[in-house]
Amino acid sequence: MQYKNFLLRIQNKVAVFMINRPESRNAMNTECWQELGQFLDEVDQNDNIQVIVITGAGDKAFIAGADLKALQGRTGVEALYGLGQKVVRKIEESSKPVIAAINGLAFGGRCEIALACDIRIAADNAAFGLPETSLGILPGCGGTQRLSKLIGLGRAKEVILAGRVISAQEAVQFGLAYKCVPQAELMKETMAVADTMMQKGPLALRLSKRLVGASLSTDQETGMLLELIGLSMTLDSADKAEGIEAFFAKRKPIYKGR
Repeated sequence: MQYKNFLLRIQNKVAVFMINRPESRNAMNTECWQELGQFLDEVDQNDNIQVIVITGAGDKAFIAGADLKALQGRTGVEALYGLGQKVVRKIEESSKPVIAAINGLAFGGRCEIALACDIRIAADNAAFGLPETSLGILPGCGGTQRLSKLIGLGRAKEVILAGRVISAQEAVQFGLAYKCVPQAELMKETMAVADTMMQKGPLALRLSKRLVGASLSTDQETGMLLELIGLSMTLDSADKAEGIEAFFAKRKPIYKGR
């Protein structure tokens, strides 16, 4: 897997995908969106990767925002294709847990990338915002839909309509981020969370992620039924047998994701 705008490091079945465009504060253009989508497709089919981390190079921007030069020439017809929406949804629907390690600014569509991740860990210099209305446009990668589910309707309106910027500390308070850590410790903390996930049964993680996501769009009765179906799948799995055997043997389980 080779990319022009990203750096990829795979360590102990954790794929760290880092946008590397420091000259533009890691702004995303069409090629970046295409590469991120390609990466998510490839990782989803790779059994040697169990957890995904998305972050940005440098210490000023997780992924700062849209490439404004590219945005100048973008048309409404092009927007209807919904490339950004489709790629962000791949994060949400990935069978692998996705962690956003947020260093610096996370504005615009790049904030929307973070919103779609399963867990967000923020450095103390991080900031979240959706400033598109200042440019006469609006969030187009799911921000109007996901933000309110995470921080509530009133605060989401402040961010989108009034240009409110959320600090890293506020993000934890509002439930937008899991934890705020000193910038120098961001990747250490992120990899520790990834390592914790690595100790869990992969099949159970995948099903749990899908079920929690489905809870936002299904009624409780349907959700409970889906939960029972998911539970039955894990009860008949090799992972369940291995997990219980390892528990009684007082050793670490060796899961296969089956």
